[in-house]
Amino acid sequence: MKGAPLADGLLPVDKPMGLTSHDVVASARRALGLRRIGHTGTLDPFASGLLLLLLGTTTRLAEYFDGFAKEYRATARLGICTTTDDREGEVVAVSDAWVDLEPAVIEETMASFRREIVQVPPAYSAKKVGGRPAHRRVRAGETVELAAVSVTIHEIVIEELALPDVRFRVRCSTGTYVRALARDLGERLGVGAHLVELRRLAIGPFRIEEALPYDLLGDAARVAEAWLPPLGALAHLTRIDVGDEEAGKLAMGQALAAGEYGVPEEAGPIAVARGDALVAVAERDGDLIRPKKVFIA
Repeated sequence: MKGAPLADGLLPVDKPMGLTSHDVVASARRALGLRRIGHTGTLDPFASGLLLLLLGTTTRLAEYFDGFAKEYRATARLGICTTTDDREGEVVAVSDAWVDLEPAVIEETMASFRREIVQVPPAYSAKKVGGRPAHRRVRAGETVELAAVSVTIHEIVIEELALPDVRFRVRCSTGTYVRALARDLGERLGVGAHLVELRRLAIGPFRIEEALPYDLLGDAARVAEAWLPPLGALAHLTRIDVGDEEAGKLAMGQALAAGEYGVPEEAGPIAVARGDALVAVAERDGDLIRPKKVFIA
């Protein structure tokens, strides 16, 4: 892509249905002329929406985008269960009992998920079992039992009831499977269900409205509009600003005095800036600020 103003940074992309997250990364490598690109938060091929691409040395910052709550718009179809808990799987059970469900019962049942819940991940998932993804073991004919995990549903709202479809929006902790939410909704209602539509709207402070449409990866001007430099991508971290001397110390692995910057002990990771450039990500260690990852030579 001629005229691209970037080499490092974060690029939010709107992934279309039908592509894997890896497909989007491969397309971005070709379009941007960059080899070093990664992503945070995989989306299944049938899902669409926000995918965060990390470019160049910013791939080293992936851990600082973990733990964000995620927001989705989804559609569960009542009365049909599948092997994968979504529309990609084989149908294993069918029921027409949903025709007798009252809307108030569906709404009350959906609202009951709004708390910390225990969720069993789908068998067809990337969860590792003995070092291998569960879905590979299942496809190889193995029986896989995944342990239940605790996740938090911060908000869940039904946007439309067009039975047997239930369209809803959910904001949940990282690690939540929306497919499993659809499955469990069907179980609680006694009719079964699977997920037929999924679109990711937000990852922490990053929203789909700011994302680059996938088909515009080759448009230098639009890429530049959506792109965030490394320091901008870390706007959610505590920030301190340093001069050339302090930046040089950090580059050599030396610590700074925490008291000079007013950084509280519970600050967590710290983005260290010199002007508009990211110098390092550091952590407070007692009375010191120690560099953890340095981005200047």
